[in-house]
Amino acid sequence: MQHMRALKMNGLGNEFAIVDARVQPFRPDEARVRQLADPKHGFGFDQMFALEVPTNPLADVFMRIWNADGEEVSACGNGARCVAWLHMEATGSDHAVIETAAGLLTAHRADHGLVTVDMGEPGLDWKQIPLAEAMDTVRIELQIGPIDAPLYWGPTAVSMGNPHCVFFVDDITAVDIERVGPLIEGHPLFPERVNVGFAQVLAADRIRLRVFERGAGLTKACGTGACAALVAAVRRRLTERKATMVLDGGELTIEWRRSNNHVLMTGPVAMDGEKVVQ
Repeated sequence: MQHMRALKMNGLGNEFAIVDARVQPFRPDEARVRQLADPKHGFGFDQMFALEVPTNPLADVFMRIWNADGEEVSACGNGARCVAWLHMEATGSDHAVIETAAGLLTAHRADHGLVTVDMGEPGLDWKQIPLAEAMDTVRIELQIGPIDAPLYWGPTAVSMGNPHCVFFVDDITAVDIERVGPLIEGHPLFPERVNVGFAQVLAADRIRLRVFERGAGLTKACGTGACAALVAAVRRRLTERKATMVLDGGELTIEWRRSNNHVLMTGPVAMDGEKVVQ
C-alpha cells in the first residue's frame, strides 16, 4: 500500500490530520478513514481534512471533512481556522477563503497570533438543524432520564453548518458526558445525528463548555459547538452577544454580530508536525 503523508495540527487540542489532495486525489471510504483515525497504526485524529482545488472561484481552497468514525461532514470550525492559517502562511496573505460543503468561510489573522473565522449565519429553523419534526428550536422537546424527573431537558438547537443541541446546566462537572452524549447523538429527533453541548454560564461574557461531537466523541474543543453554544445562550437571554468560551483545551472568543447575523470565532492554532503511514 502506498505511503500517505499528513500534517498534524490542533485547535485547542482538537486533533486534525490534513492531507493535500490538490495534486494526488484522496477519497477514502469509511473503513479507510476509521483505520487512519487509529493513533497507533494511522494518523490519529478527531477530524481529517483533504485540501482540494476549490470549485468556487472566490475560494482559495476546498476543505473536505471526515469525522473519526468515517462519516463525511460539512463543517468544522477549529479545522477551518487551521486550514486558513496554513494557506495564509503559505501565501503570506492575511486573509483566506475556505470552501466547504456548507459554503464559504472567510478568515483573517487576528492579534497575538490568533485566527478569526467568519462562520456565517446560524441556522435556527427546525428544518435547518435538521429535526425530525417541527418545533421551536429555542427549547426543543427532548429530555434524558425519567419522564417525571429528567436529568436534562429542553436544549436549544442550532445549525452551524452541522447540527448542534446545547443543554444549559448548573454544574458541568456533574455531567457524565461520555455516558449521556451517545444517547442524545443518535436520538430519533436528529435524522443526521447531532453534536451535543453542555454549557454552564459563568458570567454574561463567559461560558464553560464541553461537547460530545457527532462521530468523534468527547473532544477537547469544538469550534462549531462553541459558536452554537453562544448563539443558544443569546437566544435564551443568558449572555451578551460576545463571550469567551472555556473549553477543555483552552479558550475561544465567539461573537454573534447583530449587524449581519454572522458568527465570528477567534482562537489559536498549533502545528504538531508531519506523520507518514501506510
